[in-house]
Amino acid sequence: MNIYLQIFSTFAKIGAFTIGGGYAMIPIIQKEVVEKKGWIKEQDFLDVLAISQSAPGILAVNISIFLGYRLRGVKGSIVATLGSTLPSFTIILLIAMFFAGYQDNETVIKIFKGIRPVVVSLIAVPMINMAKKARLNIYTGALAVATALLVVFLKVSPLYILLVVGVVFTALTVGRKGK
Repeated sequence: MNIYLQIFSTFAKIGAFTIGGGYAMIPIIQKEVVEKKGWIKEQDFLDVLAISQSAPGILAVNISIFLGYRLRGVKGSIVATLGSTLPSFTIILLIAMFFAGYQDNETVIKIFKGIRPVVVSLIAVPMINMAKKARLNIYTGALAVATALLVVFLKVSPLYILLVVGVVFTALTVGRKGK
């Protein structure tokens, strides 16, 4: 099978059957491209994920762009992005057309309220699994907690935190090499 068709079908399957957005897609993408297809290694996937989260835009699209690029350059990037977005776009369009007349229906409202906790768990589980695989230590764990507190309670932009952490870790790395 053509590699571009494989990339498109893999990402289309993920895009079509994942509820909950980009964070819910992470474990499915990881399982497909790392474990099943063997297209990239686990550490490379974590690197792509970190870059995808740092880049502006929608996480699922960013992951598709960067993984597609890693696999087959610009063409791979375009194919993977189309594969991950077309099913969702089509499904949302159909739902919007169908539910437009039912948006105030109590049953529909209750169904969507019931889905919310499931989506939260779909996001939380992969984050916990990735934290375990990343082999976090006390310092990186404390950094994650401090970042969450700064963003949630003090409304500090994640961009500023990324910049400060990047500068500090670069300085530490350069300082260690100098010794």
